[in-house]
Amino acid sequence: MMAIRVQTDDFDVGAESRALQADTVGGIALFVGTVRRLSSDNGVTAMTLEHYPGMTESELERIEAEARARWPLEDVTIIHRVGRLLAGDQIVLVATASAHRQAAFDAAQFIMDFLKTDAPFWKAEERDGKISWVDARDSDSAALDKWTK
Repeated sequence: MMAIRVQTDDFDVGAESRALQADTVGGIALFVGTVRRLSSDNGVTAMTLEHYPGMTESELERIEAEARARWPLEDVTIIHRVGRLLAGDQIVLVATASAHRQAAFDAAQFIMDFLKTDAPFWKAEERDGKISWVDARDSDSAALDKWTK
């Protein structure tokens, strides 16, 4: 089973984790990304995420399928929010379930690294009443490189 959702509504991490529990699951790795306020003098007050419906879900399915091909996963959940989110709001949940913890950890990191660089989402940050589009950072691309070599 898998759950891939792109939505405006918030998600319940506990409920999503419980949904992955099964007799064959020995470990569940969870990553929750939030809108962070960068600093008190240059803080982000909100972020708007846009996507192309259909294309985005297809890319998330491709990333999930690649993770399953690399690791013995029992289940995967990927939830990514879109729309306007305030500082502190949850943006993304990546949850992987496996018989063994290392596969769950590695697969969750792999999926998140691809989401940060290759998934078709566009992000705009609001700071001091101004909006600026956000590109992937060099550190995001470097994290992805370890999976493609």
